[in-house]
Formats: sequence, structure tokens, C-alpha cells
Amino acid sequence: MKTHELMSSSVISIHPDEPVSAAARQLQRNNIGALPVCDDSGRLRGIITDRDIVIRCIAADMDPGETRIREIMSRGVVSVSPDDSVEDAARKMADHQVRRLPVVKEQQLVGMLSLCDLARRSGCDMEAAEALSEISSNFRRL
Repeated sequence: MKTHELMSSSVISIHPDEPVSAAARQLQRNNIGALPVCDDSGRLRGIITDRDIVIRCIAADMDPGETRIREIMSRGVVSVSPDDSVEDAARKMADHQVRRLPVVKEQQLVGMLSLCDLARRSGCDMEAAEALSEISSNFRRL
């Protein structure tokens, strides 16, 4: 199975020059944990997560209304191609300990693939379980 068969193609993205507060509102409105950051041409430049906002902006005493997304977004984002196998995508999630992967074709964002997408489809349960296990491997039960 290929990533384009499972990915969400209705992706919300945000521009790097927007304020962090705009990203926070989009995350809240859409009940999501991450937004791809794309330039005017739709090229993926980074990703901003709810955790980025808390750790890199709020905890650093930066004003989310004045701070630009480009200042706190994660760069060097791991991504997959629409033609990559879901097994390869799950492996990337595990190796990089991420729960979401942008799907990029010819440098353009075309979708997002989440661990949840993998888990929802029969036949992918094992890949999703293994990826989740690897992603969560640095957590300890108390």
C-alpha cells in the first residue's frame, strides 16, 4: 500500500510570516497538533506543532502575537512521497520519533500522513503499532 492511499489530502498549512498566535488558532479550530509551514508557492519550509508553540514561544517568554512562525518552527522536516510504501512511512515515523509526516511531490505539499491514518486501515495495524512503540520508547511508566 502506498502513502497516497492513506494520506489526508485536505491539508491546512500556514505561511512562515504569520504570527504564532495564528498557528495556535488554526491548531485549536481544526483539532490538530501540527501545521505544515509552506511558502507562497506551496513549498514545504517546516512544521509547527503545539509543542513548538509552548516550548519555543510561551516558555521562552516570547509574545505569540508578535513572534513569527519562521522563528520557532521546526526545519529539516522528515517527509514522504505519495508513492512511498506505508511500511517505509511507518519506519520513518519510528526512526525520527514523529507521529505525522508531510507528503511531498516535486517539492510541493500534497498531503499529511499520521500514525492515526496508519492505525485506521486494516493491514497497517502492525506497522502503526511498531511505529508507536518506537516513537514512545523514550517514555517510562510511573
